[in-house]
Amino acid sequence: MQQNDPDITLITPDVPMRTDTHGGRAKCLQRLLRLDLPVPRTVALSFDAVHAIAAGEIPDMDRLLGPFGSAPLLCVRPSSEDPDWGGPRAVLNIGMNTSLHADLCERLGERAASELYMRFVQSYAIHVSRLDPDIFDDLSDDPARGLAEALKAYEDETEEAFPQDPSVQLAEVLRSMARAWEGTTARLLRQAKGAPADAGLGLVVQEMALGLGQGECGSGVMQLVNSQTGARQITGRYLSQSQGREALSGGADALYLERDPRGPSLEELAPDAFAQLKAHTALMREKLREEMQAEFTIENGKLFILDGVRVARSARAAVSIAVALAQDGIINREEALMRIEPRALNEMLHRQVDPEAQRDVLATGVAASPGAAWGRIVFSANAAQSAAARDEPCILVRRETSPEDIRGMHAAVAVLTERGGMTSHAAVIGRGIGLPCVVGASDIRFQTRRKQLTAPDGRVFAEGDVITIDGSNGEVLAGKAPLLDAGHDDSLRVLMDWTDEVRDIGVRANADTPADAELARNFRAQGIGLCRTEHMFFEADRLTVMREMIFADSSQDRAAALERLLPMQREDFTDLFRIMQGQPVCIRLFDPPLHEFLPHERSGMLELAEALDLPMSDVTRRVEALGEYNPMLGMRGVRLGITVPEIYDMQSRAIFEATLQGSREGEPVVPEIMIPLVSARREVELVKTRIDAVAAAVRNETGRDFTYRLGVMVETPRAALRAGEIAPLVEFLSFGTNDLTQMTYGLSRDDAGRFMSDYVQQGVYPEDPFHTLDVEGVGELLSIGADRARKAHPGLMLSICGEHGGNPESIAFCRRVGFDYVSCSPFRVPVARLAAAQLAVRDRTG
Repeated sequence: MQQNDPDITLITPDVPMRTDTHGGRAKCLQRLLRLDLPVPRTVALSFDAVHAIAAGEIPDMDRLLGPFGSAPLLCVRPSSEDPDWGGPRAVLNIGMNTSLHADLCERLGERAASELYMRFVQSYAIHVSRLDPDIFDDLSDDPARGLAEALKAYEDETEEAFPQDPSVQLAEVLRSMARAWEGTTARLLRQAKGAPADAGLGLVVQEMALGLGQGECGSGVMQLVNSQTGARQITGRYLSQSQGREALSGGADALYLERDPRGPSLEELAPDAFAQLKAHTALMREKLREEMQAEFTIENGKLFILDGVRVARSARAAVSIAVALAQDGIINREEALMRIEPRALNEMLHRQVDPEAQRDVLATGVAASPGAAWGRIVFSANAAQSAAARDEPCILVRRETSPEDIRGMHAAVAVLTERGGMTSHAAVIGRGIGLPCVVGASDIRFQTRRKQLTAPDGRVFAEGDVITIDGSNGEVLAGKAPLLDAGHDDSLRVLMDWTDEVRDIGVRANADTPADAELARNFRAQGIGLCRTEHMFFEADRLTVMREMIFADSSQDRAAALERLLPMQREDFTDLFRIMQGQPVCIRLFDPPLHEFLPHERSGMLELAEALDLPMSDVTRRVEALGEYNPMLGMRGVRLGITVPEIYDMQSRAIFEATLQGSREGEPVVPEIMIPLVSARREVELVKTRIDAVAAAVRNETGRDFTYRLGVMVETPRAALRAGEIAPLVEFLSFGTNDLTQMTYGLSRDDAGRFMSDYVQQGVYPEDPFHTLDVEGVGELLSIGADRARKAHPGLMLSICGEHGGNPESIAFCRRVGFDYVSCSPFRVPVARLAAAQLAVRDRTG
């Protein structure tokens, strides 16, 4: 009868049943029946039927109960379209009443029958009648006496006897579950997991397989892989005289499934049932093309499969499972690639807070760099370096970081800042070196002079106190949270090999140091797309020379100071070329304003005056003279290269001499030199002339020839609009989307975090434009620039090198526009490679 009703359907192997009408659980149960597995009789209610029940339209209960006979014992479980969206908790033993209790006493024994009835009374009272669980706190341990006490407690609280009619019980359970799903709290929770606001819920009504009674009875779950690692391993538990998923919380009484030296097992207790269960679960894996967890019950030695659900898994396990399924021929490689969420790879590459651990959250900010770490609070880069020297993990806490903090960031295990967003200094450097980072935590009161933090709840943390930074979720936690180690394994390497077979856009890494370059090589980046040379000048021995250059009064004096930096820069570039082994290395010439290299506190100025043997007044005047109202739009980048050309001259010479050295040691090196912050053709002409002159001088001095490529970093809207004029002078354009987004919006990336979440929540911007590329605004500038540049110079190489380069949505845009490659932080290279491969697969399969 139900087979003719699309809304109330007896599940059989061939009845019409879809995930988008009845939910994933209902569809899975039908698949299990098709595999001829021992699934109890089940009726599925569609999304429409459940929605009608929530509105007060109760179905014909006699018709619904018809397939289950005259004295049914049932359970109801939710069946949402996506299991991750959750749903109301299952209700078991529906139909238990005084009459059935008497019958079961004869069949199962009084103890088991009373236990079943008492469990149902409690579940019904709490989840259907919404009574306080406390009314059952003092029930007797004797099931028969406890049952009587539970029935009396229900009657006292509701002023009516416990319902005895199975149809009334089932109707109220269905109504309660339907209304719970459509309630505000449940809707908000599932929307937070990605469900649409109008997501439907199905319900399955299933005949109970009793896990209590005479003979071997019990329940449990089995899966064939480890949920954390994905390794082949039978996991799960079995608990005698139990129902549902009680085995998972059964403590010492729960049995292992297969023989285990740590304790008794189901394999020893009921070998036939265990063998059947193992075979059924393996069949589910093969035919459902997924690692499945089987929920089962044993009733007097007979096995029943109640449900099959996709195995819960960490990112590491997800990769291992997908690769194993492909290697076993169950799915193909392309499907294996499509099953992994690119961003989930971050979880594999960094330590994470144990998801099972309690979290004492102090505040939240922007999840700027993934991973987690705990350590003692420090408030300066020097303090971080001191802590590292003592092998003491520390968290560097700053209002915002600057290039002066680089060494402290390398010494710390994590960074926390009050200000900043996804492309702030701390965020960019943190992602580049794999350092967990939370920025924009403005709910915390930062008192750096007092060296303390005050959480929103009033708790105060001083320097030396321990906190945990969860850069994956943007949380600041009190104390030392339990961490899970990163999970690099062979499966990830195999998956990455498969990505390279199908993707059609290059992926390079942003790398500033030899350590970054090593990471880039390890992650199989196809070169360095952005090397920011300014970070090389903050080492103590170089910083003093850099400051001497800044204080020089003439071009000759500046050149003399820079001459001392030349061998250091040459060594830096030689190391990069050696590590990258002939792969392209794109070096951005000096970009930041000079004031960043000068101290701003009196103590630092005094030290500088002593080091340079200058009066304090001269140092103060020079620092003040170099100050700018808006340094990010001031004398930096190409403007500095034109007004203080000695810097670019030195860097060009260092690059060319390192090129010759690197070519002598290995494959020929062809460096890419990138001019930053260009906005006019004439700027490129001036810098190109000087670089070409330096190249000619090096060739003449050494008697050796070499090749290099000159390009421009497009970071200003004008450069994008005038790309057609600039392109004939260069061999590549790399769009720096961090600054380009900042200038397009007229928005400081370091301050955007203060209000960006409000803007996104209120629909001003669909996403944070510093996190996800603004395709409509910034993207149009990229499209215009790419189109005009390629018309003027058809063979021109195009790329982006901002942090958007590691974002899957941004990579999709770059492919559409025809860019040659994207460049991102080393730890995001695997994410970008997988995202690019998935885009190619989608295009291929339509």
